[in-house]
Order: sequence, then C-alpha cells, then structure tokens
Amino acid sequence: MLKKIAALTIIALSGILLQSPAEASHSWNGYHWARTNNPFPISLGDNVSGSWDSELRVASSNWSVSTVLDTHVVQGWSNRSCKPIVGRVEVCNAKYGRNGWLGVATVWISGDHIIQGTVKLNDSYQMSSAEKQLVVCQEIGHTLGLDHQDEVFDNANLNTCMDYTSSPESNQHPNQHDYDELEFIYNHVDSTNTAFASTTSSSSGALNVGWGIKASDHLYIKDLGHGNKAYTFVVSV
Repeated sequence: MLKKIAALTIIALSGILLQSPAEASHSWNGYHWARTNNPFPISLGDNVSGSWDSELRVASSNWSVSTVLDTHVVQGWSNRSCKPIVGRVEVCNAKYGRNGWLGVATVWISGDHIIQGTVKLNDSYQMSSAEKQLVVCQEIGHTLGLDHQDEVFDNANLNTCMDYTSSPESNQHPNQHDYDELEFIYNHVDSTNTAFASTTSSSSGALNVGWGIKASDHLYIKDLGHGNKAYTFVVSV
C-alpha cells in the first residue's frame, strides 16, 4: 500500500512551481475562505463511519494548531454522496468503487474565496491507520487552501501530510511550514465571511456538479460562470 500512497498523494494546482522546503509556497493561487477576523472557525461536517472518526478528529486537532483558523468537527449535514453545504466542509466515506482514487477533495471558488468544500474517502481500497491519517489530513489541508509542499517521490521526507511520500508513518500530520503557509494565505481580513455554519446547500444546486475539464494529472476545473469555479483534487491510484 505504501507505493499506492506515493502515487495517490500528488494533488497539484497547475502552474505552481515548488522550490526547496524552506522556500516553498504551497497555496492554491491564494484561494482562501473569506473572514472578517483571525482566527476563524471552519466546520468539518462528520459524515464518516466509526472507521474514520479517530483520524478525522486527529486531523481537525492538528490543523487547529494554526494561529489563523480553528477547525471543528460537527454533525454532518450530508451523506455518502457528500453534497456540499455552503460555508463549511463536509467529510464523507463510502465504498465509492475501485475507480482509481482513495480520496477526493473539492472546493468551490467565487472570485478568490472558497465558499464550500467536500472530502470523500474511498473505502473500496484497504488502508492502514497511518495511510488513512495521511489521506484525511491532506484532503482537509486542501480545503483550507494548501497544495503539496513537494511532489517529487524520491526527495527527502518532509514529515508532513502535505508531502508526496512512500512513508505515511512519518507523514500523518502538518508540519511547521504548513502552519507558516496558512499564516501567509490568511495574513489579511476580508469584508465578508464565507466560512460559517449554514443549514442549506447552494440555493440553485448548480454548484454541485461534475469534475469538469482535466487541468493536470490530478486536478479538474469546472467553470460555473460569474467568477465561480469548482476545483477537484483527486488522490488517484
């Protein structure tokens, strides 16, 4: 399974060039949740079964170490289809099929702002606890606005879940550079909030759409019009 994780964790935004770990910038073109103050809350809707509960809560606790945001595991408002809910991230697991991916993170963008996100975890493939922790940590990191720190398989181990690695045991959690990058992304405040607890999904349902056009090996972009886009990052086999 380690070799699969190495192939599964390349989730890259087209056009980002990564330098050495000390110099790396691994944001998704600066896409971020709009908010009027820091730290701000992000709700992680728990739609996962007991086999993922521990990993989800560990990942939430890890990302909340950040000085600019706090993630909170709350009751899920979706199901195995992982319908997005405005203002939060829904996290789901199911046997989605042996279709080539272990995890999929999708964020919906309006202008520069993330307005909703989903994480799907695929139980059709068997994973160790360490592999599951790496995958859920990484996918949540993507919904916060982070890309990979490194995508070169044989580079030095960076000890972060945002790394392309064959060593999940030592890459289950964020590292300091992930927290530094979040500070860089969220080093300002906005005039509005897109991170909030909403009880409704997108009003028209138009944002819950297919993956769209393939932009790179692991990234799909759907243009929804009027400055709105959906980015889907696929952890593929």
